[in-house]
Amino acid sequence: MNTSNIHWHEAVVSRLLRERMNGHKSFILWFTGLSGSGKSTLAHAVEEALYERGCRTFVFDGDNVRHGLCSDLGFSSEDRVENIRRIGEMAKLFTEAGVIALTAFISPYRADRARVRSLVAPEDFIEIYCHCPLEVCEQRDVKGLYAKARQGLIKDFTGISSVYEAPETPELSLDTSSLPLKECVAQVLALLDNRGINLGS
Repeated sequence: MNTSNIHWHEAVVSRLLRERMNGHKSFILWFTGLSGSGKSTLAHAVEEALYERGCRTFVFDGDNVRHGLCSDLGFSSEDRVENIRRIGEMAKLFTEAGVIALTAFISPYRADRARVRSLVAPEDFIEIYCHCPLEVCEQRDVKGLYAKARQGLIKDFTGISSVYEAPETPELSLDTSSLPLKECVAQVLALLDNRGINLGS
């Protein structure tokens, strides 16, 4: 696409003004891990805790996004890359709106997560690795997806027929196979508090 005639328009109402109105900074909480590792459950629980503190938030859930924004994408390597690219750009826009964006995606490739990180300032991207052994994820498989993947009914399934590249230096790594949800939420909030982020009341 020729972008020579496209120009970025600076908003009169800046991100800083929006953050001041909201009473907290905006940033991206990027939850990554295998299917069944507890990403979505944790992201929504953290959002609830932030909401109770008066924060403006929004959770981008992998399944939900594929019903709309990314409904045209499959699960090939190329489509996975595009899926995360779109989510990264959307999450960036939400930070500009002064909103805390929580994303729950397998996001299996380190390069894709690094690309999203590069879209924003270093302090605006917080990667949280939901570490859970494959066998535990399979035991939690309420959708039956792992079973279908083992039978060859689902191609390019992360952890079975497609690779998952675990984060090497995430801001936070949580053993979601053993830690209670409440403790995981507490650790996320403690991380944010330690970073000096004002999360409201």
